[in-house]
Amino acid sequence: MKRYSLQIAGQAQPPTSGQWIASLNPYTGEAWAEIPDGNAADVDAAVQAAHTAFSSGAWPQLSATERGALLRKLAALIERDADKLARTEVMDNGKLFAEMRAQLQYIPQWFYYYGGLADKVQGATLPLDKKGYFAFTRHEPLGVVAAITPWNSPLFLLAWKIAPALAAGCTVVVKPSEFTSASTLEFAELFNEAGFPPGVFNVVTGYGAQVGSALVEHPLVAKLSFTGSDVTGRAINQAAAGQLKHASMELGGKSPNIVFADADLEQAMYGAISGIFAATGQTCIAGSRLLVQRSIHDAFVERLVAFAATARMGDPMSLETQVGPVTTLPQYEKVLSYIDIAKAEGAQVVLGGSKASRAECGKGWFIEPTILTQVHNGMRIAQEEVFGPVLSVIPFDDEADALRIANDVRFGLAAAVWTSDIGRALRMSERLQAGTVWVNTYRAVSFMAPFGGYKDSGLGRENGQSAIYEYLQTKSVWINSGATTSNPFVLR
Repeated sequence: MKRYSLQIAGQAQPPTSGQWIASLNPYTGEAWAEIPDGNAADVDAAVQAAHTAFSSGAWPQLSATERGALLRKLAALIERDADKLARTEVMDNGKLFAEMRAQLQYIPQWFYYYGGLADKVQGATLPLDKKGYFAFTRHEPLGVVAAITPWNSPLFLLAWKIAPALAAGCTVVVKPSEFTSASTLEFAELFNEAGFPPGVFNVVTGYGAQVGSALVEHPLVAKLSFTGSDVTGRAINQAAAGQLKHASMELGGKSPNIVFADADLEQAMYGAISGIFAATGQTCIAGSRLLVQRSIHDAFVERLVAFAATARMGDPMSLETQVGPVTTLPQYEKVLSYIDIAKAEGAQVVLGGSKASRAECGKGWFIEPTILTQVHNGMRIAQEEVFGPVLSVIPFDDEADALRIANDVRFGLAAAVWTSDIGRALRMSERLQAGTVWVNTYRAVSFMAPFGGYKDSGLGRENGQSAIYEYLQTKSVWINSGATTSNPFVLR
């Protein structure tokens, strides 16, 4: 069984606790690796290393162009090791190898993009109402960034955070989920090979109560970037506010996937399937609420159920598998409990609704793709994030009704509209309360497009040019040209 080490100041280090945590394979339910059980002492060592790297040594001496070159070198190494890292993620989180490989092959683009953006962040000269002064702005890195990542797509979502952070000139300490830390620890080894100075990138693994809390509360951490549950995110944001730390967070969703009668119904069906059953529903943008116009509701659901019933489950390493296991045992039990809650509230199970008993699923944590009808938007299954392969179908009458239902939830991460009417597409995209709105597609993301949530789905934006400013602060510089003298007792 492989035993991993912490990555601090460019070196592999054992945890000060002398303890390791078993990492379980969701397909077999068995331990396949051990990750370090870190604690506050390890966090302090990592943050101190990151602070030293930020404040002195080679990193702050690099020009933005040189930082960009390092990011591009890292991108090339990720391309080289994409399959290896993808296999590690499958062992750790049980998601399909086909999807993890696609993610790892795409991740380098974040480092190429921000590597190119690093030396294109520009200040500005300022027109002033006062004579005799020259003024300009400059953007400077915040300092040490704490990146706390979830278990569903560890490296993909990590790239969203660290590529702009490093391009901005910050240093990073990562706390991955204790369920899926192995790929992040392997990824950290690439930084030395790429030539990053020691301490620029550090990884401390372990439980949230020990590692996460110590990282959030550390006085040398200037910025917190978190992806995970809204409950944890709210607590982190409150802690950050108490110390006036910068914070950005993506906190999940309950996204509406809206199908109008004039849509291409075959494409809409594929979009509904992709929106909830791809990644076994374990994605923050899962289209877990399928809103279908009442005039086509019954026929569309019948077609949807027939197609979803053909989903192939089994070994996530097989390219034939379409639905893999749930990543963690607690999440597996949570999803099953939500199905029971939905049934108790009056929802009707028209597909699935139980753990999978197929032979090809073995001892893994599999749940049958589940479709529920007779759902109204006030039910818990329609209001709370399930994070599993469970789809709630809700009928609506017209645009106004669809908007009422879609927006009647405390989340606002994503939404989709399926229609052939461009006017309707524009009207809906304007009025849907979500950070991302797709029209006639689902789950499309890019390093070039800002991503983030409205309402309880989070703060700040990742991806796109705006993301780098999440890791920068603006300084105003005033220069007295000597053309004026000032009275020291008067504010000029």
